[in-house]
Amino acid sequence: MAPPPRPPPRNKITVQTANIPSSSSTSSLSATSMTPPPLPARKTTGTPGDDHTSPRSLPPRHYNANDTDFSPQATPPLPERKQFGAHLPPPTRIIALGDKLPPPRRPNDGSSSSEEDDEDVKMKVDLLPDASRASRRPPVVSCHNYTEFNIHIPAYTGSVAVSGHAVAVVSTHHLRIYDLSRSDAPIWNLDSKTNDFNIKTKDFKMTSVEFRPTTSLEDRGAFLWVGTKDGHLLELDVRTGKVTAFRPAVHAHTVTHMFRHGLSMVTLDDTGKTLVWIPPDDVDLDLAALAPRVVRIAEKQEFAKMLGGQLWTSTRDPGGGGSVPGASRGPYIRVYDVYAHGSVGKSLLPTEHLGAVTAATVLPSDPGQAYLAHEGGHISIWAIAGGGGGTRRLEGVSDRLWAGGRKGAISAYDVMSKPWTVTNSWMAHQQLPVLRIAVDTWSMEKLDRLMVFSVGRDETLRFWDGLLGVDWIEQELLKRETEFSTFRNMTALIVSWNVDSAKPDTLMGTAENVNFLQDVLQSMDPPDIIAFGMQELIDLESRKMAAKTVLLGGKNKTADGSISQKVTTSYKKWYDRLVLAVRLAMPADEPYTVIHTENLVGLFTCIFVRNAERVALKHVALTTVKRGMGGRYGNKGAIISRFVVDDTSICFINCHLAAGQHHVRQRNADAAAIVEDKSLLPDAGPQEEAVAYVNGGDGSMVLDHEIVFMNGDMNYRIDQRREAVIAAIRAGDLQQLVIHDQLRKEMKFNRAFRLRTFLEGPLDFVPTYKYDRRSDEFDSSEKARTPAWCDRVLWRSMVHDRVEQLHYQRWGANVSDHRPISAAFRIRVKSVNHELRARVKKEVEAQWKGAETELLTAAMQYYIDQLMI
Repeated sequence: MAPPPRPPPRNKITVQTANIPSSSSTSSLSATSMTPPPLPARKTTGTPGDDHTSPRSLPPRHYNANDTDFSPQATPPLPERKQFGAHLPPPTRIIALGDKLPPPRRPNDGSSSSEEDDEDVKMKVDLLPDASRASRRPPVVSCHNYTEFNIHIPAYTGSVAVSGHAVAVVSTHHLRIYDLSRSDAPIWNLDSKTNDFNIKTKDFKMTSVEFRPTTSLEDRGAFLWVGTKDGHLLELDVRTGKVTAFRPAVHAHTVTHMFRHGLSMVTLDDTGKTLVWIPPDDVDLDLAALAPRVVRIAEKQEFAKMLGGQLWTSTRDPGGGGSVPGASRGPYIRVYDVYAHGSVGKSLLPTEHLGAVTAATVLPSDPGQAYLAHEGGHISIWAIAGGGGGTRRLEGVSDRLWAGGRKGAISAYDVMSKPWTVTNSWMAHQQLPVLRIAVDTWSMEKLDRLMVFSVGRDETLRFWDGLLGVDWIEQELLKRETEFSTFRNMTALIVSWNVDSAKPDTLMGTAENVNFLQDVLQSMDPPDIIAFGMQELIDLESRKMAAKTVLLGGKNKTADGSISQKVTTSYKKWYDRLVLAVRLAMPADEPYTVIHTENLVGLFTCIFVRNAERVALKHVALTTVKRGMGGRYGNKGAIISRFVVDDTSICFINCHLAAGQHHVRQRNADAAAIVEDKSLLPDAGPQEEAVAYVNGGDGSMVLDHEIVFMNGDMNYRIDQRREAVIAAIRAGDLQQLVIHDQLRKEMKFNRAFRLRTFLEGPLDFVPTYKYDRRSDEFDSSEKARTPAWCDRVLWRSMVHDRVEQLHYQRWGANVSDHRPISAAFRIRVKSVNHELRARVKKEVEAQWKGAETELLTAAMQYYIDQLMI
């Protein structure tokens, strides 16, 4: 049957479309729908009418954001060609003799095909909310005397309603009612098959549930409405487990949704019939006697919710769920004022193609706008009349937008900042999709808390503190850290160099080469930590060398941690040379130990620690992140190492980001993947060790660490012509070049840049790239690359004054096309007195009680004004 004609868009009031991750990992991107370019017309090479050579049109194709594959629209199959699965064979182009060859499908700009394939996705990293400061601490609550419940919510067939300690769960023939002030065992377990409800109708299936509003505070949360598959409505007193009212077949079809608004109720069925139950003034609703108002809306609404006193509904677009993006922008969104006589629904249509609506909410801090979540991770924002990956569920809580992802994480967004920022993100449902997030508005009256509950595909019910009190307490503790901690200084030296496959025995000839390692190691007093980070230790253009490293690298280490001879001699030679250099350059009475050494297709990290400090190290660990070829190859990526000194966590990153003068977004995407990837490192283990980590983290992520150093060939270039850059270098006007440095511009102007919270010392040395080997001349090859500060050292500290840079300079060794750099730091590490910390925490928790009361008062007034209480 042909789809109905699309109505003209009315009141199209989209304000903004945001794209947020569809999981707890902020590196996971949502691809927007796109229409592929038309295929060139085929030329015939046989006789007219030959089915195998005559031109014929292929079915329309679309880009599916969920499976990232091209699929044909549903059409009758061609008789002479069998279809395998849901996909047609790849298209071909037939060229007749004498015809000109068509232009190449991809521009020949020197970039790899894998980079071009990923470009559209990588470009979106700048649009994703910044999660670099997000707290990973779950906002658990204990007002039910439990933090974990054994309440089973059947996925997709179960429905739940919550009011303070009371919880009701319906699933097919079963209704279970809990009183969480007692235990997590049901106080009532009713089955319609055995007629536990004591009504004439039995063996009915329950499909929806909600608590009815009451005028009496004591009765609030006591009366439960249940909708059934056959359209029945029944009311039950949860205190007695008895049915107090019953309306058989009032809907005649499956009751899909129930909402309360003020003292009224709204019920919907799958045919579009909506019943509005409005009691007389200041009187409780009587299900048995009240005649509801009937409102007709579109049938089979997959989404429905009351927002700002209006009913917002949506279904997939008539083109088949978005299968033909060019045919419709879909999905249709319709808004009904069900409380106004004679009101007709308003049709809204997004300004771009978005997925089906999965959730919607209004923020108490911004009641004039409605936020709609769409499949694929997009959020559309709509003005409400009167001012009144992807993302699975959405809820406005206080001044935060809560969103549940496909991988079980719940994230809280500050939508007032531009771009949005992630303030909290935690694992809620065991790596499985979040199916629902909702605020229990009555919890403020019953529990003196703003409770949020969530349901996941793991079929569990979880409760959260909507005011994020645990995060507030930790922030206040951080401010008072000096009251329960002692501090001492350590020093660190970081050396970074892209050696361009040069061997250590090539460090000869000039004094800068011969003395390089000794000079850099003696550039400061003997440091406590020495971190060497090298790039392109092997020739990345050599397929044999790269393949050998991929197969054997990182898997064959000897017992003392040194590199196995089975990999390549390059890593072994540099390892031995660095060990020897440290032994010769440092005082004999202060030996050093290698605590980390790792390689990744050209990347090489070697970290030394003074033996006097070695005994203080805990949680020593390292890992690698591949970023080449869409994360499948390690020619680009990072080696990440970490340890804890006293009660301070320190992380070192040696990286090599995407190359190319204009590939800024690819470099940004690489950096985001490195610092925001989850579960990279082993977690902290015992809870008492968590004081070493920040933002509620456990040490498994880079940004869980209090101090992070990031060095390497980051490949950010200077946005100026080569001649102008070289002229400025010769004139000594380096500050003019710093203005055009891509990394500095991203840190200053790109508010979504994941390294924006990092710091860097002044760039008062000549650019480190690109030189002719054993020469001070800049690249004289045909490519004539523009000089740039590709090699950098950045740092990030939770408390800024705990890291002080002592020097930041380049060195003259010229056996590579890059010049080496080094950076020295003084670090303040802390030791926590846990008894004093516990005492201060009690004081902070008492302060939170006062702040919580103020926030609850404001939230209560909002929900009263919106008739949600």
